[in-house]
Amino acid sequence: MTTNASTPSDRWLNYLIVAAMVGSVGMLMVALLAWQRPFGGQLQLQVRDVAPYDIVAPSEIQYESRLRTEQARERAAQAVPDQYDSSEGAIRRQQVSRAREILEFITIVRNDPYATPEVRNDYLLAIPDLNLTPEVTLHIEQLSSADWDHVLVEAPLALDRAMREEIRESSLPAVKRRVPSLISADLSEEASVVTADLVRALIRPNSIFNEARTMELREQARSNVPVQSVTLARGETIIRAGDLVTPEALEALTYVGLLQAEWDRWMLIRAVALTLVILVVVIGAIYRLRPQTLTNYQELAVLVVIAVLWLLAAKFLIIPHDWLPYLYPLAALGMLVTVLVDLRVAVVMTIGFTLIVHFLGVNNPALVTYVCAGSIIGSLALGRAERLSAFLWAGLAVAISNLLAYVAHRATFFEFETASWSISLFQNYVVALLNGGISASVALLGYFVLGNLFNFTTTLQLTELSRPTHPLLRQLLLKAPGTYHHTIVVSNLAERAAAAIGADAFLTRVGAYYHDIGKTVRPYFFTENIADGTSPHEKLDPVTSAQIIISHVPDGVDLAQKYRLPTRIQDFIREHHGRSLTQYFYTQAQRSAGKGEAVAERDFRYPGPSPRTRETAILLLADTCEAAVRSVRPATREDLERLVRKLIDERISEGELDESNLTFKELQTIREIFLQVLQGVHHPRISYPEAIKPGEQRSGLPPTTESDDTESPVSQAASGKGQTNGQEAPPRTSQPAPGGVEEEMAVAARRI
Repeated sequence: MTTNASTPSDRWLNYLIVAAMVGSVGMLMVALLAWQRPFGGQLQLQVRDVAPYDIVAPSEIQYESRLRTEQARERAAQAVPDQYDSSEGAIRRQQVSRAREILEFITIVRNDPYATPEVRNDYLLAIPDLNLTPEVTLHIEQLSSADWDHVLVEAPLALDRAMREEIRESSLPAVKRRVPSLISADLSEEASVVTADLVRALIRPNSIFNEARTMELREQARSNVPVQSVTLARGETIIRAGDLVTPEALEALTYVGLLQAEWDRWMLIRAVALTLVILVVVIGAIYRLRPQTLTNYQELAVLVVIAVLWLLAAKFLIIPHDWLPYLYPLAALGMLVTVLVDLRVAVVMTIGFTLIVHFLGVNNPALVTYVCAGSIIGSLALGRAERLSAFLWAGLAVAISNLLAYVAHRATFFEFETASWSISLFQNYVVALLNGGISASVALLGYFVLGNLFNFTTTLQLTELSRPTHPLLRQLLLKAPGTYHHTIVVSNLAERAAAAIGADAFLTRVGAYYHDIGKTVRPYFFTENIADGTSPHEKLDPVTSAQIIISHVPDGVDLAQKYRLPTRIQDFIREHHGRSLTQYFYTQAQRSAGKGEAVAERDFRYPGPSPRTRETAILLLADTCEAAVRSVRPATREDLERLVRKLIDERISEGELDESNLTFKELQTIREIFLQVLQGVHHPRISYPEAIKPGEQRSGLPPTTESDDTESPVSQAASGKGQTNGQEAPPRTSQPAPGGVEEEMAVAARRI
C-alpha cells in the first residue's frame, strides 16, 4: 500500500537533495577524468630542456613511433631522384634553327651602310633570347668579315655539339663553361670569343623537370615504409640526467605516461560526455530496479562516499604500468554496495565504474573484463554476508575470477616453453590473485567503518542480535517467558511473509525478537505472563491500565538505546503498534465515566509512529494476527481466514499501513502466508480421554477438541456476541489484564 502522505514540497526537497548529491559527484568525476596529472609525478619537459634526473621506463612497453615513422618515410621520399622528361632532339634542332636566324639578322645589321654604330649596337642589344652585353656587341661589330664568316659557320655547329648531351637546369652552368672546348681551333681568337658568347646565350635545358611524376614516386615511397615500432624494456633508460631532451625521448616519455600532456578542450569534452552517460545509466537503472534508494538519504550518502573514494583510487591506480592497474579493487566496491545497500545497485555501480576504467585505461579490454567480472562475481559470492567467512569466500571467488580473466587475454599462460613465460608474467598472475584478498579486506573494513559511520544495520549486527545469548533476549526469556514464546512465533510468521514479498526477511525476524522487550519492565501486567490467574489490572482504573500497557513501547525504546540496538531495530519497537487504540480500556473508561464526562482518546492511543517500512508493517500485522488467533483459537480454516482478513482490513481502514509502501498485492501474499503458518501453529488439538477404571462403562462419545463451544469463536466474534466495538469485550471473569492488541483479543476470547 503506497503512501500519499508526502507533500509536493517534500518531493521537491527530495529532488533537490538528490540533484545536489548527483551534481557534486558529477563535477568531481569531470574534474578527475580531465585532470592530467596522475599520482606518481609527471614531468613538464620540452625539446632541448635539460633532464632533471635519469628517467627510466616503469614497465615494458611497445609503441608505434610517429616520429620515427615520419623520419623513415622522409628518407625514403628523398631517396627518389627528380624525374625529367627528355626532349633533347627537338629542343636542339629548335635552338640551332634559332641560332641561324639570329646570325642572319646580325649579318644584316653589320652590313647596313646607313646605320650608325650606335644604331647597330641598339639593334644587337634588342635581339631576344641573346641578352648580349655591350662588350659582346662591340666585339661583333669590330669583327672582320672573314672572321664573321667563320662565326656564321661555327656557331650553329658548336651549339649542336653542346646540346647533344642531356642538359638540366642544374647542369646548365657547367655546359656553358665547356663551350670553348667545343669550338674549332681554326678560328681566330676574336672569332672564337664571339662564337662562344653566342653559343652560351643560345644553350637551353633539353631535359624538363616533371614535378607531378616526382611527387607521385615520392609519395609511393612514403607509403611503402611500414610503421616504425619502438620497444622499451622495463628499467631501460630513456634519458639521462643533464642531457638535452630530444624529440625521440619526448615521444617515449609521452607513451610511457611520464610526460604531462598539454591540456586540451577535447579531454574536457570527453570527460563531460562520459560523466553524463554514467550518471544517466546509473540513476536510471537504480530508479528502475530499486527506486527507494533515491529517497533514502542514508543510502545515497554512502553511495556518494564510496563513489568518491573509488574515483580517487581509479585516478591514482589506473595509470600506464604493467601491474598497478590490476590492483584496483573494484570488487570491493561491488561487495560494499551489496552488503550496505543492495545487489542490484552494486551491479549498476560496477557497470558505471567499468566505463571509467575503460576511459582511464586507454581502451584496455583485458583490464575492463578483469575488474568487471571480478566485481560482479564478488558481489554474488558475498550475498548478504551473514558470516565473516563470507568475505573470505568472496575474496577467493574474486581471485579466481581475476586469474581466469587474465589468462583469457594471455593465451601463452600454458606455453611454458615460449619466451612469453617470464618472471614478469608470473608477477602479474600473483597480482591478480592478490587483488582478491585486497578487495575482500577493503570490503570488510569498509563494511564496519561505513556501517557504523552511516548507522547501517548490517547483516553481521543482525547475526549477533539474533543469538539467544543477547542480554535483552535473556531478560525476555527469564522475566517474561510468555512474551518470549509469543515473540518466537511472531518472528517466524513475519519472516515467512517478508521473504514471500521480497522484503528483508532477516531484518524482520531480528526486529520481531526485540519488539516486545519493553514488557520486561512490568511483565506481570501482561496476560501471557500471568501464571496464577490474578490480574493486577483489577485494582487499577482504565486510564492507568492503558498507560501501563502503552508504556511497553517507550520502555522498549529506552532499553534498545541503552543496549545500543541499531536504529532499524528500534523502529520495530516504536512502530509495531502504530498509533492504534487500546480499545478495551477506552471502552471501559467510557462506561465508567459520569454523565457528560468526556474521555480523552489520546490517553488510550499508542504514541506511534505508524509503520514506515514494509518490514515494520509486516511485524504489526503478524503481531496482531498471532495474538488474536492464539486467543480466539478458530476451529476451522474458514474461521481462521475470516479472522485474519478482518484484522488486516481493520489496520488498512485505520490508516496504519499508509506509510509502509505495501501494495495490495503484497498484502494478499502476506494474508496467504499468515494462513499457512497460523494454521500449522494453532491447529485444533485432540483432548485425550481419561483412562477407564475397571467396572466403569464406556460412554461411547467421540473425542473432542480443546474448545468446548458449540459455536466457533470466530463465528461468535463475527456475530458480535459479547463484544464491544467489534474488537473486544470486558472480561467475563475478574481477570482483565490485557496487554495491547493481543491482550485485548485474549480478553475478548474469554468474554466469548
